[in-house]
Amino acid sequence: MSRMITADLVDLDLSADTKEAAARSLAERMVALGRVTDLDGFLADVAAREAQMPTGLDGGIGIPHCRSARVTEPTLAFGRATEGVDFGAPDGPADLIFLIAAPAGADDAHLTILSSLARHLMDEEFTRALRAVASPAEAAALIAGEEAPAAPEAAEPESAPESAPAPASESASESVPVPVPAPESEPEGGRGGAPFRIVAVTSCPTGIAHTYMAAESLENAGRAAGVDVVVETQGSAGFTRLDPAVVAAADGVIFAHDVPVREKERFAGKATVDVGVKAGINRPAELIAEVREKAARGEVSALATAATPVDKAGEPGEGYGTKLRKWLMSGVSYMVPFVAAGGLLIALGFAIGGWDIDKAPSVTEHFAWGQADSWAALMFQIGGLAFSFLVPVLAGYISYGMADRPGLVPGFVGGAIALTVNAGFLGGLVAGLLAGGTVLAIQRVRIPAVLRGIMPVVVIPLVSSIVVGFLMFLVVGKPIASLQKALTDWLSGLSGANAVILGVILGLMMCFDLGGPVNKVAYAFAVGGLANPNEGSLKVMAAVMAAGMVPPLAMALATTVRGRLFTRTERENGKAAWVLGASFISEGAIPFAAADPLRVIPATMAGGAVTGALSMAFGCTLRAPHGGLFVLPLIGNPLLYLFAIVAGTVVSAGLVILLKGMRKPAPEAAREAVPEAAHESGPGGEQAPSGTGVAVAA
Repeated sequence: MSRMITADLVDLDLSADTKEAAARSLAERMVALGRVTDLDGFLADVAAREAQMPTGLDGGIGIPHCRSARVTEPTLAFGRATEGVDFGAPDGPADLIFLIAAPAGADDAHLTILSSLARHLMDEEFTRALRAVASPAEAAALIAGEEAPAAPEAAEPESAPESAPAPASESASESVPVPVPAPESEPEGGRGGAPFRIVAVTSCPTGIAHTYMAAESLENAGRAAGVDVVVETQGSAGFTRLDPAVVAAADGVIFAHDVPVREKERFAGKATVDVGVKAGINRPAELIAEVREKAARGEVSALATAATPVDKAGEPGEGYGTKLRKWLMSGVSYMVPFVAAGGLLIALGFAIGGWDIDKAPSVTEHFAWGQADSWAALMFQIGGLAFSFLVPVLAGYISYGMADRPGLVPGFVGGAIALTVNAGFLGGLVAGLLAGGTVLAIQRVRIPAVLRGIMPVVVIPLVSSIVVGFLMFLVVGKPIASLQKALTDWLSGLSGANAVILGVILGLMMCFDLGGPVNKVAYAFAVGGLANPNEGSLKVMAAVMAAGMVPPLAMALATTVRGRLFTRTERENGKAAWVLGASFISEGAIPFAAADPLRVIPATMAGGAVTGALSMAFGCTLRAPHGGLFVLPLIGNPLLYLFAIVAGTVVSAGLVILLKGMRKPAPEAAREAVPEAAHESGPGGEQAPSGTGVAVAA
């Protein structure tokens, strides 16, 4: 640890009014020591991590941190702010600021040391000592563990012999928390009169700081409440699984995580609280009380063998709209592979066998090994069967996103009924929500302990399927079918100005937040149309994919044409953006948008609108929901489609260059006259092409 922080990395009079200024001031110390090779690139990685979740903690602590290819060795810088700096903590600004820089390939030993620091930050005695320390060298030694933090009132008299035991005192008792047994009258006790037992799992996106802080906070709160809390930290240094006997003996489970819990199925059948990692840090006592209340009511969870792709964990105040979006995206994410496989097979069938391949007889009745038409018919028919799963899978996994594994059966049943009554994609959406809501309602009913074992396997699937089937067949199915028919007819009739206007709207949505909620809504609308493909829905899919390719391609072009307007890090990201854009990965433009949103986002939206409008005007069609330029042979009017993409890319790149040219040059632009080799002073100077992109999306 002494290698990670030295006196040169400590600023006891840090003067900064924003978290960005504080991070820059501390990072400059790292650059001066050769620990960081690219200041702006490293700060972009720090900002990307901060954008995922604020790093401020209760008690006046800010702990910005990230993994970065610009870091040569694990490093820690500490600043004591003269004025508080807002890092997003619930209780206000931070005066103790730790900047943690971990290399992209940091080894387990270094990460373990950093995790130890994170745990120390939950110790009030440690933070009190940091606020009182007088010199940078003392602060570095204290953080490195070379000097024990002692509260002033706990100091021994000078005359006391070194070997004498410390006298009992109030401060000494505070430094060693003693478990307090729960009152006997409380109904939330553990089995057989033993203390209530909780197992917990903590994890965060980078796995360096918050993972271990949440663990320490939960353990401290457990000791204060007389509860046994054992925590499994799933951090960057890996994780050691809890002893199965400990898990089996537990009365409840707390998941405090921002990434999926690994091997989550180990904790099935227990009272469970599922929240974000910051809740584990900021309100552990509430979480412990909540899991005890659930256990007292007999509420248990049947966890799926793997986390849903859109993690349900979040703060209790999360709005219904946010939850609804997550549930719908869960269904769409599972549906897309069926659309991709089915759509590509159908498109290949048409490409090989012609447009009348849909009239070919079943390959079970006629198949000639040497005839291309037979192979085309085989592909078309396999693709059609894959498409037949779209609505049931959509409904099943929307319900899964809401209610976990018990929601699968009623969700799939509801989706199949939606197909039966011709309610289509919209029917699948409604069926999934009905199924998930029904299961959640059933799970709220208090069940005798003797029946809990059969609830997930028998009772919930049976009752929820009856309820969802009744609603879909007799109540909502026919009205939704009418609405679905109206939408299909509207898409089929799209032409002229109406088609162009829709293309503009979809293009703007695809380029607004680059893979965010608005982008996903436009994409889900296009993919949903493929469930009942017609000329209009195929045009919509083509326009959406074309517009989604524009942002990264435009940034790649702009960095190539006017590289002086961009930092070296952005120019490197621009090289990767060519491939990302061609592959229809809009997120390739995120590093540019994060660094300069007011110029990049409007420019990409303008280009996306142009591309969407041209694609619709040219009548380009697409049956595959993904693939970018690699599925060009399967696109209707491919040359005009390419023209639409090129036009939008040129418009966006031109606007970005124009807007950036109206401001001062980027920090590195002033050094452009210096040979490139002069900037690369060390082996860590070069970054992986997609380094920033990975940091933003992580």
